[in-house]
Order: sequence, then C-alpha cells, then structure tokens
Amino acid sequence: MELNEILGWVLLGLFSGLIAQRIMPGGERGGCLLTIGLGITGAFIGGWIARHVGYLPADPPGPNMPSLRSLLTATVGSVILLAAWKWLKR
Repeated sequence: MELNEILGWVLLGLFSGLIAQRIMPGGERGGCLLTIGLGITGAFIGGWIARHVGYLPADPPGPNMPSLRSLLTATVGSVILLAAWKWLKR
C-alpha cells in the first residue's frame, strides 16, 4: 500500500467520522484523532456490511481516491459505530 492510498483512506475516515458526528451530535469531544479513528473503523464496518449485502464489489478500489459509494458506506458504518458507543457508555 502506497502513501497516497493510506492518505486517501485517512481522509475518507476523517470525512466519514465528521459526517457521523454531525448526524448524531452529542456530548463527545474527541478531537481529530478520535474522529479519524471512528471514521476508519466505521469504514471497515460499513465496507464489510456493504460487501455482504452486495452494495460494494469485493475487488479492491485500486490506487484512486475512495469513491462516493465508499464515503457513503464509511459514513453509515461510522454512524453505527457511534450509536453503539453511545449505547455502551450508558
């Protein structure tokens, strides 16, 4: 994996984490690293779910930046992760 691919996935994680925090606002003040971590983990969760229901192809996306479909699935995964986090914190 090249540096530009890693940077693309980190940016995807940042954007999906930010979108998830805007969709589900709350008292969490995590900062940029927590947002990126939430987004990247959400991207894995969303990608896994999307591949198993047939929404995303199983082959890797290649050296290009992640697609809009990847951003959508990463955001959905981040929202699921954030909801589970809030539920477990109670």
